[in-house]
Amino acid sequence: MEAAGVVDQIGTGTDTDLGVGDHAMAIVLADGSHGAYAEHVVVPAESVVRAPHGASDAQAASLPMNGLTARLALDTLGLEAGQTVAITGAAGAVGGYAVQLAKADGLRVVADASERPGVDGLLDGASLGALTARAVRDGGRVVTLRGFDGPGERGIVYEPIVVFRYARERAKLDRLRQQVEEGRITLRVARTFPVEQAAEAHRILAAGGVRGRLVLTF
Repeated sequence: MEAAGVVDQIGTGTDTDLGVGDHAMAIVLADGSHGAYAEHVVVPAESVVRAPHGASDAQAASLPMNGLTARLALDTLGLEAGQTVAITGAAGAVGGYAVQLAKADGLRVVADASERPGVDGLLDGASLGALTARAVRDGGRVVTLRGFDGPGERGIVYEPIVVFRYARERAKLDRLRQQVEEGRITLRVARTFPVEQAAEAHRILAAGGVRGRLVLTF
């Protein structure tokens, strides 16, 4: 669902500041078996921005889907600067970006929390489900990434999100680029593989413990 590379063509009448030959990154919505597993992809202008200056294509490819997921999660929580957010799976692909973005938003970030008083909001990057309620205050909010929408105890609200909602939020994707260039976000590539080794990349991903993104190169 994310790709980076060189702009090859631009559709007639497209409103964009990109030019042919520019390095760009994009979020790619999968359609059946199609998606970013391709040598060439076509995306709406709203789904692609310039790659961060100085970043390799592999590094830039690690940001759009996970970065926008983290951004959507924090926007959904709607916390104000100074409030506390907990992030499970903080070493993972989404969690790692969420920690950095939350800090940039002025939030107090913890990787776990005691039952009292509980955090204001929680991003469940580790898919712990109902267990997260123990760390959240009465009336707090939990954003989930795998569709969990359990009944909330103590007024806790669970909100499942999908990154599709931000697939054409070009300004938010471009802001992620700017935050990389400002040093607020560190791009996270665990390892790159030629496309012929895609199956091996999937085996490593399934084994767990990957820190950052596995990237296929064409």
